[in-house]
Amino acid sequence: MGNEVPERVADLLTREKKAFAQLALTRRDGTPHVSPIWFDYEDGLIIVNTARGRVKDRILHRRPTVALSISDPANPYRYLLIRGVVVDETEENAYDRICDLNLKYKGERTYSKIPGQVRVTYRVRPESIFASK
Repeated sequence: MGNEVPERVADLLTREKKAFAQLALTRRDGTPHVSPIWFDYEDGLIIVNTARGRVKDRILHRRPTVALSISDPANPYRYLLIRGVVVDETEENAYDRICDLNLKYKGERTYSKIPGQVRVTYRVRPESIFASK
């Protein structure tokens, strides 16, 4: 286990792969919370977007340690396990970020705006990476 993405699985982090991540967080009472999420990867950071007030947002804001599992959609035995820490949280350009993710996963940029909803983007720095063989 290291903190660099092995070349043999680096494609799992590309926009072309459209792999989902399973985001694992720890609730205040110590119980786990796992969510399938869209993600991006830029400059060595995992990019996650959610809405203010959701469980993911509340936990990420309070407990910035995360784990992610990313499987190849074509071969689930090919995967990455990442543990990391939130290094940035911002509402700035967060709606644009969810539109970018909608383009990656659904092929169109427009993401439905919900009145009053505030989007937030979290950036996670991987600290430990394990890749399947």
